[in-house]
Amino acid sequence: MIKNINLWLVLSILFSANISANILNKDIEYMVAKSAIKNEELGLYIKETKTNRVVSAINIDKLFTPASVIKVYSAYALLLELGYNYRWMTNFYIKGRFINGIVYGDLIVKGYGDPTLKSSDIPKIVNSLKAKGLKKINGDIIIDRSYFSVKSKDSSHFDKNIYSPYNAMPDAMMFNQHTSNFKLYPKNGRYVVEKLISGDSYKVSNQIKTVGGSCAGKRANPSISVSYASATPTLVLKGKLSNRCKKRYYKYIITKPYKEFYNALKNEFHKQGIKYNGRMRLSRVPSGAKKIFVHYSDRLENIIATTAKKSNNLFARHLLLTLGAKIYGAPSTIAKGRKAVERVLNRYHLLNYSKTCIDNGCGLSRSSKITSRSMAKVLDHAYKSYGDRWLNILSIAGKDGTIKRRFAQSVVKNRAWMKTGTLDRVKNIVGYVKAKTGTLYTVVILVNSKYSRWAGSALQNKIIKWLVDYKGVEDGNNIFFTPKEQREHKPLWDISDLIKEPKVFRYDEGDL
Repeated sequence: MIKNINLWLVLSILFSANISANILNKDIEYMVAKSAIKNEELGLYIKETKTNRVVSAINIDKLFTPASVIKVYSAYALLLELGYNYRWMTNFYIKGRFINGIVYGDLIVKGYGDPTLKSSDIPKIVNSLKAKGLKKINGDIIIDRSYFSVKSKDSSHFDKNIYSPYNAMPDAMMFNQHTSNFKLYPKNGRYVVEKLISGDSYKVSNQIKTVGGSCAGKRANPSISVSYASATPTLVLKGKLSNRCKKRYYKYIITKPYKEFYNALKNEFHKQGIKYNGRMRLSRVPSGAKKIFVHYSDRLENIIATTAKKSNNLFARHLLLTLGAKIYGAPSTIAKGRKAVERVLNRYHLLNYSKTCIDNGCGLSRSSKITSRSMAKVLDHAYKSYGDRWLNILSIAGKDGTIKRRFAQSVVKNRAWMKTGTLDRVKNIVGYVKAKTGTLYTVVILVNSKYSRWAGSALQNKIIKWLVDYKGVEDGNNIFFTPKEQREHKPLWDISDLIKEPKVFRYDEGDL
């Protein structure tokens, strides 16, 4: 009993003193020592969410590359500022006379960065415009994308998969998450490439040769690239493809999202009988234009849930830019977005300016840096502010998101709400774990190591599973070290030098 009281006193003093020492739980120390992860490659902070009782703290003020767990900062900052029910707008205006359903002038569309605007929204939008009496547009369609001031490149080029959706860059007039969709299917002895949105936003160069044999290996997938040699991008498909392959669909970064939006809108006008033969122009909403319709996105709560559960990089970029516009005014920039996230979170003293670099807000960055302490502060504040409603925004173990399969057959299933982050040499997981005792724990496990991919993930899984069965800090398994003592402390053993560097795997797109 006395031992437990003394332990709690030490724990309280350490926490109230801002935790300058490492706090090692004996079981966690054993798991770390047995893994291939070195102590300096690990930032770990586990505590009871509703109290200040710490289970384990290792390198909590050391900077680590966060990868996608940085999305927690952008998502929570926007939630604090705008609330669960915020919706993005896409405004429609007319400039000119509007008589008997005919616009003697232009239709103007202004995007405010709705990251979810997609093809299935277009028929609803056109129906709404028809309900306003629109029958014919004699002028052009003007698109105003000035709400964001971002670079013109379509892909972040973070890695070699430059056309993959996770590399898509933001735009105030976003559409279909900056991707173009097309299908490939055999017909009359050759392969046909068909755009799902017809129009001139990109060209197609189909160089596929049809061959016999099974649809396997090199005969199963064409080589796909995009040429930007001319003003209009060209989708290039090459290779030998088996005539036994079935129809398949592709989603790639090819052209500007506003061009795809324009073509989709124009096609739907023709489909629903609205006459239009103009062209697309980029310009700000002219003075005197009359607003006739507003399309609203889904609620912020659902969008940040998609951002977190599916680790959607484009959505995260839009969260950051939207907050930048709300705090510092349009046009928003990445710099404004970073400052806005820091400003909102630091109203509650959740970040350390000198030890946090948010960068682009999505995690596709080597410059982005956080500490496990700051992440734990954000997680604690989020739960205390929003409770279980916030938990369900994160991936639920064994149920959805990036940890659906990871803990599907585990004691952790339905007991953890987490955000993951993976890059080469980075494997992170943060969130909450509910033990069998009913105690909720805030968990931050950051691993930046050449063994992150496999050993880091294995270590995290073991710790999280162990935590589910954990009885609490009063079980006497916690030991404490000052930074000096920690440097001198020798773990039970370190097998990392005995293990060859594993094969390098490309990280999962949904985990970026």
